[in-house]
Amino acid sequence: MAMMTQRHRGTGAGEDTPRLSVVVPVFNEQEVLPLFAARLRPVLDRLGMSYEVLTVDDGSRDATAAVLEAMRGSWPQLRVVRLRRNSGHQNALTAGLHRSRGQYVVSIDVDLQDPPEVIAEMLRLAEAENLDVVHGVRSDRSSDSAFKRGTAGLYYRMIRRVVGAAVPPNAGDFRLLSRTAVNGLVDLPEHLPVYRLLVPWLGLPSGEVAYVREKRAAGRSKYPLAKMIRLALDSVTGFSAAPLRVATWLGCAGIALCAVLALGGTAAYVWGDVVPGWTSIVLAVVFLGALQLLCLGLLGEYVARIFTTLQGRPAYVVASDSGSAAAPVREYATSGR
Repeated sequence: MAMMTQRHRGTGAGEDTPRLSVVVPVFNEQEVLPLFAARLRPVLDRLGMSYEVLTVDDGSRDATAAVLEAMRGSWPQLRVVRLRRNSGHQNALTAGLHRSRGQYVVSIDVDLQDPPEVIAEMLRLAEAENLDVVHGVRSDRSSDSAFKRGTAGLYYRMIRRVVGAAVPPNAGDFRLLSRTAVNGLVDLPEHLPVYRLLVPWLGLPSGEVAYVREKRAAGRSKYPLAKMIRLALDSVTGFSAAPLRVATWLGCAGIALCAVLALGGTAAYVWGDVVPGWTSIVLAVVFLGALQLLCLGLLGEYVARIFTTLQGRPAYVVASDSGSAAAPVREYATSGR
């Protein structure tokens, strides 16, 4: 089966092309949107360059869409892309990156934990050193809970060990990308993207800007523990075959343990020191059963990724784009046999 995908690619040229695009995924953020706009707009206006703020409404079920439409009336640079269904943060970010038109593209969350004022510093660094990527790195996460800091630290240590040291520690999805970097991401055939790993993988000239992570301005976090675990699984299975090797080593360890138990049982039988009971048998069966299930689960994660890729379904479906005249709706098509 052959697969054909059409992608919209920003050109970075033309009179109506902004120099900067700010991509903002939003999902049920009616409370924080006015606060975010009040803080972001002055920052962008002071830059003295053309810009667009591309908000991607990821199938919100509250008044987010109405708030965005009301904001568009007084903010001409605001552009609203609405997805038909909730597709997840990374896929909403994909929609924004693929439909952005700026020569530079900044991705930022709407919760104001990543300060918009850092965007100006990112631009200055990118232009001064001719960088394609500028990562926003959290130098202080005291605003996060101890659990969040602990799990985040564990995630980055695991990823750097599995994927490589090129992944900046404590760098999320707050970053600046050049048009070259964005086009490189568009060309990648990723169905389950994790951009904090994909962007370093491109190997483009990059820098870092440190900032202090702030508290969420309003509303509730859209990244509970379940989504954090899912992100960790996607990160590992999407960039490394190490879990499969772990399953292999666990299998070898299980075989070795069974061999030791067999030798011990044989010796006990020879010496006549056999104690009737079932504890050792039950423990051995439970251990081997758990080991097999773990290996099957790891294998299943990779099979699921293959299955998702072969399905060829789009990661998101756009319902509307207020800037569609400048950027046509992205289309996906699959051709059969």
